[in-house]
Amino acid sequence: MSDTNASAGWTGGQRAFGDFAPGLVHYTDKVLFDEVWERPELSKRDRSLITVSALLVGGNVEQLHFHLPFARENGVTEQELIEVITHLAFYAGWPKAMSAMTIAKEHFGADPGESE
Repeated sequence: MSDTNASAGWTGGQRAFGDFAPGLVHYTDKVLFDEVWERPELSKRDRSLITVSALLVGGNVEQLHFHLPFARENGVTEQELIEVITHLAFYAGWPKAMSAMTIAKEHFGADPGESE
């Protein structure tokens, strides 16, 4: 899942859009992932929790297909992610949380404790 390469940096945007959207590729790979995600003021684990929360609150759950597994790579457990989604149901809205939980279940399976 890791999209990093020591010499080239992040390449997920390039792989997704190639030459189709060079500006978006640049900002995704070079600015967002090579710079913002590497800032030392927050851990990648914390950035993942914030990002998953922001995506759910904004209703951008399609991006969770990437960010839930990425959060796992960054040290967030499946149980923690499920709890974040459950907690946010009361603040962001039930439908958004249900949509996010559907994606979480697709990625984690029926028994989230099984792979920990």
